[in-house]
Amino acid sequence: MKKRCLPIVLSVSLALMLALTIVPQASAKKLIIFAGGPAGGTFQIVGQAIATYKPIKALNYNIKVQSSGGSTENLRKVDSGKAQFGTVYSGHVFAGREGLMVNDPKKYTNVMAVSYLYEAPAQLVVLKGSGIKSVKDLVGKRVAVGPAGSGAFSYCEMFFTHLGVWDKIDRNAVSYNAGADALSNNQVEALWLFTAYPSPAVIQAATMNHIAMVDLDADAKKYGFYDKYKNFQPFTIPTSDGRYRGITEDVPSWRDTTLLVANTKTPDDLVYDMLEAIYTPEGLAWMVAQKKTFRAMALEKGLKGVATPLHPGAEKFWKDKGILN
Repeated sequence: MKKRCLPIVLSVSLALMLALTIVPQASAKKLIIFAGGPAGGTFQIVGQAIATYKPIKALNYNIKVQSSGGSTENLRKVDSGKAQFGTVYSGHVFAGREGLMVNDPKKYTNVMAVSYLYEAPAQLVVLKGSGIKSVKDLVGKRVAVGPAGSGAFSYCEMFFTHLGVWDKIDRNAVSYNAGADALSNNQVEALWLFTAYPSPAVIQAATMNHIAMVDLDADAKKYGFYDKYKNFQPFTIPTSDGRYRGITEDVPSWRDTTLLVANTKTPDDLVYDMLEAIYTPEGLAWMVAQKKTFRAMALEKGLKGVATPLHPGAEKFWKDKGILN
């Protein structure tokens, strides 16, 4: 009797084991990594907003947002496939694809644009009466250049190197707020930022000092910056609105756009469905609810600042919406 029961028991056990292994595999969602940014920063908020939006959570993918140092780190993560999505400045996508990254000739061709998110201008703050009217005037001076590894630091290095100044300044790689404090305490002569307007750090600096801002557009035009880095565009910071105390006129500068990007092997259907969920009235309202900066997002502006190839899933979406011919 025991001998006859043994095959039955083994068969039942095998069936149970197969059920336990097959069912979870069938229902498991594929893990997708989204490269964000520093905790609390806008890059990180982009990823969290997308990953937690209910229509996107309902897709057959588990999107996990990872913090990072910012734009350049995200470029490398997405290119290597360590992340399937990320937030990267358009300038880094362009420079990376063309092998124009400072001290990094590698071509990052696995990073493809998905959509525009928002834009940010370069800002250079000095004390009023300092005599600093151009980046060229910073030679031999102390400059707060943004945190190491950040997009601000990278763009400062790119712009200042192009103007032949990067190796001729005393660089202080600190946060914006720390840089504002340093400017107030005469520990630096200039504060560099690459962030959306208005910046709390500049407001802080303007509250404690009489400040001025350098016309960066003039330097960019004079020294051919726009000719080499074609994704950058002139931008007038609307500082005449009084948000920066003591600044009564708008300040010419240049700006870059922040893009949602994806690795070339990221599934086309996921990219398409993600855009389909975000670019609805409800999706855009959700994004704005997470951060007001995302008011810049709109269907008709979805390709603003894109100067590199689109991911196939994004290309199909923008064609279906009539934004791309």
